[in-house]
Amino acid sequence: MQQNPASRLDAEFGSFPGLIQAWGQFRGDACALFDGTTRLSWRETAEQVERIAARLQSDGLERGQAVAILGTSSVNYALIYLAAIRAGGCAAPLTTSASPDQLRGMALDSGAIHLFIDRAKLDELGQFTLPIAHRIVFDEDLEAFMAPPGTQAAPFEPEDRDPLNIIYSSGTTGIPKGIVHSHGMRWRQMTFRAALNYGTDSRTLTSTPLYSNTTMAVFLPTLYSGGCVSIMGKFDSEKWLERAQNEQITHTMLVPVQYRRLMQFAHFDDYDLSSLKMKYCTSAPFPAELKAEVLARMPGGLIEIYGMTEGGVACIFPVHEHPDKLHTVGFPAPGHFLKVLDEQGNEVPPGTAGELVGKSPTMMLGYKNQPEKTREGYWIDPADGSTWQRMGDVGRLDEDGFVELVGRTKDVIISGGFNIFPVDLETELAKDERVVEAAVVGVPSEQWGETPVGFVVLKAGVDEDALEDIRSLTNSRLGKTQRVSALHAIPEMPRSHIGKLLKTELREMVAAK
Repeated sequence: MQQNPASRLDAEFGSFPGLIQAWGQFRGDACALFDGTTRLSWRETAEQVERIAARLQSDGLERGQAVAILGTSSVNYALIYLAAIRAGGCAAPLTTSASPDQLRGMALDSGAIHLFIDRAKLDELGQFTLPIAHRIVFDEDLEAFMAPPGTQAAPFEPEDRDPLNIIYSSGTTGIPKGIVHSHGMRWRQMTFRAALNYGTDSRTLTSTPLYSNTTMAVFLPTLYSGGCVSIMGKFDSEKWLERAQNEQITHTMLVPVQYRRLMQFAHFDDYDLSSLKMKYCTSAPFPAELKAEVLARMPGGLIEIYGMTEGGVACIFPVHEHPDKLHTVGFPAPGHFLKVLDEQGNEVPPGTAGELVGKSPTMMLGYKNQPEKTREGYWIDPADGSTWQRMGDVGRLDEDGFVELVGRTKDVIISGGFNIFPVDLETELAKDERVVEAAVVGVPSEQWGETPVGFVVLKAGVDEDALEDIRSLTNSRLGKTQRVSALHAIPEMPRSHIGKLLKTELREMVAAK
């Protein structure tokens, strides 16, 4: 009798491609991938991954070389991702929202000789060209690209530092940096999660793009554990609820803006979500009141993950176990370490805000082709020379060791010599019952250097005439150095495809005004 591949998850290191093949044999006809149109069993998934990998190898793909993928998430997209890794290369999914110049820069930076692109994106880009040897329209020509049925790819046994994927950062300007994750990093990260929360009966619904590390946080552990991933190409509240109900989804990853849209959907309570066991959230601040509503209205547990794609510390917050800590992002995962530093690099006591740095067994190899940028992201502990990742956030520890975020290091407002953390102002603005969502940015001021300016999304029926009253009431609860100097109403917050608030666009709005 064949051994259950789940036993491999206990190993300190192993082969993810080997797991895919093992689950293909062990799970056979059970569902592995579904996208609303195409459903593949584990056997079919393993066979097609082999055929794509064999063709990549015959085209000259070298060990560690990237395979670029660009388009809407689907079963075919997932197959290419897995096959790039099986062939001994690494997956390089490109951000669909990037400009043509950024896409060209990312593709060239990756070193790929293959670009898999879907028809819609190809048509959108028009005359877009890249000096890449092989271009495949993956929603039309993937079957023709594959090696013949029954073909097996040449063996590949990964080593710890072999690259598994390159995730390109979601920068708003310039060419995004390529964050390289190794096989060892992903094995330590995802087998831990797979063994903890997943199994062969897991049915995971993804509705964020496969180019995002947010999605990988549930996509990979589901596959590591032999479950089934149901892929949505684009999030829609009603379609998400239909899929979750009809597929009896047990696990999902949603970003805060998606949870908010579900909570606001008029017919949310008409759907049966009783199969949900665990819900996840990451990538953007998750407001306490939204966490509370999700806990009250959606079945199953809720885990918030705080961390960076680059690695460093990851905080795992089982929200359902700590309803009194909703304003925090939880505490460092086992084997992860966090320090809070002042401007001189000294560790500060609990309750004091400072720059967060972290280290763990799940650190990136570095930024692709950018050793200087890689070094800039590190903090070296003068006490022992150990390397820590700068998390880009300002935060503080409470008396129980829970981490509270107070802002991004680049977003701290320095007004009249005082540090102002936008989250403190945003929290007070959001307390007003007329406000759905709030954001605060610093803008230049001749008098103070910088001054806080607020943006709010108002509830339906609330007129902009209420803005001054909202600002006045908020300022009455803030310190003199914190007060919001101006308040603007906007129909919705500008966000990236994975729900990150784009404060750069808010600053541009102020400049335009």
